[in-house]
Parts: sequence; C-alpha cells; structure tokens
Amino acid sequence: MKNNITYKINAILVLLLVVTACEKLDLAPENQFTSLNYWTSIGKAQTVLNTAYSQMQYSNYFFYNEALSDNAYNGRGDMAGAASLAAGTYDASLSRLQNEWNQRYAGIKTCNLFLENIDRIEDADADVVERMIGEARFIRAFHHFQLMTWFGDVPLVAKDLTIEDAQTLSRTPRTEVLQFVLSELDEVIKILPSNSEYSEEERGKITKGAAIALKARVLLYENDWERVVAACESLMDGSNGSYGLFSSYEGLFLPQNEYSNEDILSLQYLPEFRTWGEYFDFAPLTAGSRLNAMAATQELVDSYLTLDGKKISDASSGYNEDDPYTNRDPRLTNTIVYHGYEWEDVGGGSHTVLIEPGSGTADEYVPGSSATPTGYYWRKYFDPTHQTGLSSGLNLMLIRYADVLLMYAEAKTELGQMDQATWDNTIKAIRSRAGFTNPTALNFDNSLGKDELRQIIRNERRVELAFEGLRIFDIRRWKTAEDVLNGWAHGAKFGPLSQDDGYIRANLRFFDPNKHYLWPIPRDERLINPNLSQNPGW
Repeated sequence: MKNNITYKINAILVLLLVVTACEKLDLAPENQFTSLNYWTSIGKAQTVLNTAYSQMQYSNYFFYNEALSDNAYNGRGDMAGAASLAAGTYDASLSRLQNEWNQRYAGIKTCNLFLENIDRIEDADADVVERMIGEARFIRAFHHFQLMTWFGDVPLVAKDLTIEDAQTLSRTPRTEVLQFVLSELDEVIKILPSNSEYSEEERGKITKGAAIALKARVLLYENDWERVVAACESLMDGSNGSYGLFSSYEGLFLPQNEYSNEDILSLQYLPEFRTWGEYFDFAPLTAGSRLNAMAATQELVDSYLTLDGKKISDASSGYNEDDPYTNRDPRLTNTIVYHGYEWEDVGGGSHTVLIEPGSGTADEYVPGSSATPTGYYWRKYFDPTHQTGLSSGLNLMLIRYADVLLMYAEAKTELGQMDQATWDNTIKAIRSRAGFTNPTALNFDNSLGKDELRQIIRNERRVELAFEGLRIFDIRRWKTAEDVLNGWAHGAKFGPLSQDDGYIRANLRFFDPNKHYLWPIPRDERLINPNLSQNPGW
C-alpha cells in the first residue's frame, strides 16, 4: 500500500501564503487557517510536508528532460521547453525557465514555512518532528541543487521571505549554494531513518539512503571523485539501508515491483488520486496513444552494444544494418519500440508494431503525421495497469541503486582505481542483470586505458538510465554537450538515401558552449528584481 504522501495533497500552502499578513495580529480569525491557529497537530504538519513532497519534481520534467539531450526529440509542440532548449533557439523569455524558477522557489517556500512553524505544535513526538524536519530540509536542498545546476548562481533562500524581501534578493555565488546543499544533506543523514527502519505504510518517505545518494550525485556533478566513492561505499556496504539491483531490468519499471530494493528515491503516485499521463504521447498509436510527442533518436539506439559487448561500429560485432535490432543489449527492447517490435497488449496477447513507411498502420512513419517523428516509440515506464488515456499511478524513480553503482564506477575510473573487483561489483553486475551472458561483455579487460574505460562507463550510464531524464545533466557536467548537441539528431533509416545514408534528419540542434551550459535568469524575474544579474552571453 502506498503511503499517504501520494494523495494528501491540497491547498494548505496556498492558504498559508494568503494569510501571511495575519501573523502581525494578536488574534487569529476563527473562520480561516493562519500561522497562528493552523499548527495544532502532526497531522496538519504532515499535510504541509506532503505538499512539499508533491513539489519536489514534476512528471513532465522527469520525461521531457530526456529530449533536452541527444537521447530524444520532442517533435510535437514545445513540451517543458524541450524543443527550444535542445535546438538552442531559446532566450530568457522561455516559459520553461520561468516555470522551473517559480516551481523550485515555491517548493523552497513550502519547506521554509514548515520548518519555521513545526515547533508551534504542542506535545508532539520529538522523534517524529525531527524526522519530518529532516525530510523538509532534504527537499529544500534538492530544489537548491536543481536551481544551481541549471542557472549557476541563484538566490539561497534558507528562511521564509516576504514579498518585499523576494523582490530585493541578489544571486548567491554557486559555491555558497553548493556548500549549503552539502551541509544540509550531511545534517539530514544524521537524522533520517534508513529504508529498513520505515514501516510498510511509510514507504516512499525520504530516507538516510536517499540523502546519501543525493549527496553522491551532487559530488559527482562537481567531479569530487574521492567523496563520491566514500558516499557510494556507505550505501554499497549495507550500513545505511538495504539496497541492491532488482532481478529484472524490465520488471523494475512495472507497478507490481514498486518499492523494490533498487528504489532509493521516487516521485510518489497513486491510481485515481495522483497520476501522470505523459505516456499518452509516447506509446505507439496502436497501443492507445493519441500522437507521438517525444521519440528516441537514432543516436541513442546506436549506443546499445551487441550481445558480445561491442559497439555496432566494431567490424567484429556482427551488427547487421539490415537487421539492426537483433543481437543487441536487451535493454534496447526494454526501453525503445522499433519496427517489428512485439508489443504486449493489456490483458494478454500482443501485436507487432509496424513503423516502416508503407506498413499501412497508424504507427507508420510519415513526416508531419501524428506518428513518431524518428521512427521509434517508448516502452520503458509503460504501465500495463493504466487508466483512461494511459494515465498511471506508477512511481517514477529519481535515484536508484544502479545509478549509485555507476557513480561509483565512474569515480573509481577517474581516480585511476578501476580494477577487477570494482568492475565486477558495478558494470558486470548491471550488465548481468540486463541479460548479458557473453564473457566478452561481462569480464574486465585490464588492458584498457583510463579514457577507454571512461567511454565505456559513460555509455553504460546512457543505456542503463535512458528515459529517466539524467542524460542532459551528464553531457553538461562532462562538457560534451557541444559535441552531441550540434548538428542533426537522427531517426531510423526511413529517410531519403541521398542524405545521411537514409537516416531521418529529425531535428537540427545548436549548442554554444560559451552560453548554453547555464540557462539565463528568467526575463520576468529580472524585470521584477533588477538585483538579479544575468549569466554570460544572455
């Protein structure tokens, strides 16, 4: 049973914001909530904390962030600004920038309201209060981390602000925001329970392990390799929770396996009460979608190795361009729908997804149609128990144990410490779970140099975490975005043979390394508050 943070989301934050001015009165109105009369029970405090949970991340960002990278193309509209951001055609007026800024600071405000009022509750269980404070501080740190990752210097807001205060803030140096995030995470690691200490009814709450994993991710983005290793090892040794790789890669993303030992931190959903519906625009049309808004690129498809662990560009891999999906990494079939894919229908049975031009089905690639703009659809995170319009109550994992292993492998490689034991505990374990059996794909090659190992691990991150919204952050921190986001993003070999060997030219991208590694501060924010400086190049 999912915990109650998934459906106790209501308008309490709005109520608290509306009546902030009542704090100056000696008496609170009896017919509405104010900060003077609201904080009377842990239950009411939990409602505010539930609001903070719901603001931590949004499903459209979770999915459409994939199209900011070279993994996907948003070919219908500009969902979450994905088309504009990927093509490099945006400026400071793009609504995604404003929304990201507003939503993150709204989430921070909720946390600050909670933290500054929780002590008003009389006779509350001190251990429960301390744990809830840890959860709120984690969420506040998460928002600041996201903001500094996108914008660089951002206002550090560690207390609730008045409107007047908010309109005079200046940007805090990124280094100070980073230090705040890491300090907060270190503190909440001391406070929060491990996943094994929560009851079944409390599953989905933020844990000590989640705080350690987020700390590892923050440090990863800073190339702080030794501290990444230390954080990951404190999860891998079992001292801060019980985690591991779930037995099936495909099964990991199915509703019956929620809260597996691989799930470290998830966005919480519940059928009918809180759902997401993006798959209505991702699945094949013959599976019930209305159109295809975002599809995988050929560049992502090409990154999946053959079953012997070789790149498809390797002449000895056995790759056949005329039969491109045979003898490939099983995660390709678990993630991406291609021509000839056997789609498992809800309620049993299956049908073949025919995408090749001339197939005569709704899924057929036709330029400008409602079908896929790249010749591919998505399968990963499809919920076979979906409701009307393919809406789902399936949780979306923000951090999972495979990511911890990949962070560890990357850090050990960068430190020159990749060895047989590390490989076996990370890359071999992940590939074995994926379905590889060939020794050449699984065994460690100690003849490989650091750069060769680096490329292997980076590609492993790409295919293991595809469609989970993390690729954009990786190519930004690796400073490879200018290499992979300039030029054409391609689709399947359904285009004219006269250009790019017949691979669809889906979208022309542009990335300027002198400006695009940071988003511009939203235009409207700077109009309201001239103290907010702008990033270089904008």
